[in-house]
Amino acid sequence: MVAIAGVMLVATGCKNNDTMDNPFFSTWNTPYEIPDFAHIKNEHYMPAFREGMRRQMAEIDAIVNNSETPTFENTVLAYEYSGALLQEVSAVFFNLSECENSDEMEAIAEEVTPLLSKHGDDIALNEALFARIKAVYDQREALGLTGEQRRLVEKHYNDFVRGGANVVEGQRARFRKVNEEIASLTLRFAQNVLKATNSYKKVLRDGTEVTLDMPTWEPFMQTCGDRALREEVWRAFTERCKAGQYDNTKIIDTLVNLRLERARILGYATHADWVLDDCLAKTPAAVYKCLLDIWRPALKVAGQERDEYQKMLEKDIPGAKLEPWDWRYYAEKLRTERYALDDSEVRPYFSLDSVRKGAFMVAGRLYGLSFVERSDLPTYDSEARCFEVKEGDSTVGILYMDFHPRASKRSGAWMTEFRGQRRDRDGNNVMPIIQVVCNFTKPSGDKPSLLTFDESETLFHEFGHALHGLLSNCTYPSLAGTNVPRDFVELPSQVMENWCRHPKVMKMYAHHYQTGEAIPDALIEKIAAAQTFGQGFMTTELLAASLLDMDYYTLKEQQAIDPLTFEEEAMKRYGLIPEIISRYRSPYFQHIFTTGYDAGYYSYTWTAILDADAFEAFAESGDLFNPELARRFRHLLESGNTEEPMVLYRQFRGKEPSAIALLKRKGML
Repeated sequence: MVAIAGVMLVATGCKNNDTMDNPFFSTWNTPYEIPDFAHIKNEHYMPAFREGMRRQMAEIDAIVNNSETPTFENTVLAYEYSGALLQEVSAVFFNLSECENSDEMEAIAEEVTPLLSKHGDDIALNEALFARIKAVYDQREALGLTGEQRRLVEKHYNDFVRGGANVVEGQRARFRKVNEEIASLTLRFAQNVLKATNSYKKVLRDGTEVTLDMPTWEPFMQTCGDRALREEVWRAFTERCKAGQYDNTKIIDTLVNLRLERARILGYATHADWVLDDCLAKTPAAVYKCLLDIWRPALKVAGQERDEYQKMLEKDIPGAKLEPWDWRYYAEKLRTERYALDDSEVRPYFSLDSVRKGAFMVAGRLYGLSFVERSDLPTYDSEARCFEVKEGDSTVGILYMDFHPRASKRSGAWMTEFRGQRRDRDGNNVMPIIQVVCNFTKPSGDKPSLLTFDESETLFHEFGHALHGLLSNCTYPSLAGTNVPRDFVELPSQVMENWCRHPKVMKMYAHHYQTGEAIPDALIEKIAAAQTFGQGFMTTELLAASLLDMDYYTLKEQQAIDPLTFEEEAMKRYGLIPEIISRYRSPYFQHIFTTGYDAGYYSYTWTAILDADAFEAFAESGDLFNPELARRFRHLLESGNTEEPMVLYRQFRGKEPSAIALLKRKGML
């Protein structure tokens, strides 16, 4: 998963004497101008936010009041580089609020969110600014612009239109109010999920603690032989935020209806139509076709898996019916029996450091990158590790990797940036500062953090997002790095998983944490054979969540929504077997209610077709690190959104993508 925060660093003076000690008001006096985490205090954020908004509005006023004819330089470029301070403080604050949260940070977020929403609307609905940008857009073909410059003009024009520039005067006040409410609700939703997740802890008889963080919850569900206890912990996980103190159901009702209302104001039939208009899929119909084409074979395989587990349950408890809290337990049991594969046998070869070094090795073989750990550079937490990313003698960027759960940290895994790659107004390259955040089990005693194979793929996945940001070679921040359509942004991350799981590559990085022995061929064969195991379940629960997302956001009329009933009816309509639930239940489905994947969760499946097809090119060449293919794929990574994404893909692959490689990988052909 990727979260994006663009940042520009510009040294400008501050007019407020009482805030001169605020570190945001001067260029960071740190190596590579990394944020000065040690000196940033909570009291610095609000003054910096307010000053950042004030400065950007002054810059917008200067553009609007320019008496000269609108040009690319005095309008589009001036707008592109406005708001440097605001982007800087936003990147630091919102990135840290995800992994260093506190009551104070939450209070700041609640205060600043409506202000930022209003500020964004003040710009998006500025008629004079839009008129100047439209003037450049209308004559873009005659201005002699480069391809990247023309792309920037088109992006900003389309963003203004999508942001409400054409909303009629009588609806503008309501449009602003809707945006403000949406921003506040998404914040409350995320806070409720974090608090609900942290509020549960089950202490077992042996003193082991079970929490709702995936690194402890899932292994427990796979290995706990006490069925009643499995049900209790499963319900604690899946019933978060559906009622009580952290209830998100009313937020969902309001949020879905507000997003529909906003889409209608903008002239779209549904929220999904508005979202997808800016994506590769373009229409809800195209998304549903993609999902349902894979749903049908996946559901069939899931039904076969269910029948096997039902038989196993009946041997243990005659007459019992398989329930969702039984699935992972019997799946792990059958996987162990069928492939003689036990996580306790696998984990020793996938220590966190081995997997991290494996990801670094792949990046080195493909792109010539090296990673030098720097304990002397500023960091925001003692657990966050910092790496200088180099190509030869040149520094490409800075990479932070933050691997373990904390109470202040939301669950899941993601990549974001404290500063995105770009070139400044003088043409100098500004290197990126990238962050990868995960939630893997902490080391214990002399034992390092040992990952499951799925967690190893997660690390490679997020590292793929990081490479997209680190290798960016663009001029304008709005087009750089991961600022691409949502249904393309997962390609660089998902394709990296293929190297993680390939037997030849595993042999290179998967070494026993005690003996240093490379993973045995027999164990590699077991892992490879197990790759298609459980794909019915994994694919079905993912697609169920994707279909649920689309169903919420293709509603055409406002209505009262009970999310629990809505979800149940949707799953019945698609024929989801009752032993499987959506990967995320609605009340804690952060992707579609807080983190920007609303009407976009399908992109994991859409992009899986691309990533399987892309890796097939390397496999077919006979060289997993084929230099020519690596060069062409690097061009895709470097280009950001400076060209149409599918043009970039076809340049790499030489043909249109095919779903055959994905279905083959999942064992569904």
